[in-house]
Amino acid sequence: EVQLQASGGGSVQAGGSLRLSCAASGLNLEDYAIGWFRQAPGKEREGVSCISVVDGVTYYADSVKGRFTISSDNHKNRAYLQMNSLKPEDTAVYYCVADYDDQSGFYEYEFWGQGTLVTVSS
Repeated sequence: EVQLQASGGGSVQAGGSLRLSCAASGLNLEDYAIGWFRQAPGKEREGVSCISVVDGVTYYADSVKGRFTISSDNHKNRAYLQMNSLKPEDTAVYYCVADYDDQSGFYEYEFWGQGTLVTVSS
């Protein structure tokens, strides 16, 4: 059974940083496209960042470019999202995602974690 366990969310003030972690089990992350999505209250879910295994490209939403960095540790089977210079508009539930059938970029990934809440106050 594939499981993605996201952690690291919390409450921070604007300008602060958080590091989200995604622990994967039931799969080898190095074989999967991985990424992070988020959903803010009252808004649609949106892709934040992802890594494609097909072309090795890292994707970022325009709203987080230069502030967020996605990475993975295949030995630990974990993915991370380093979030710097956080803004109130980054407030959302963040979801770790993975997909074996990598389509590169943001799309409806096959596996989703339970989400971790990030709250940024002004």
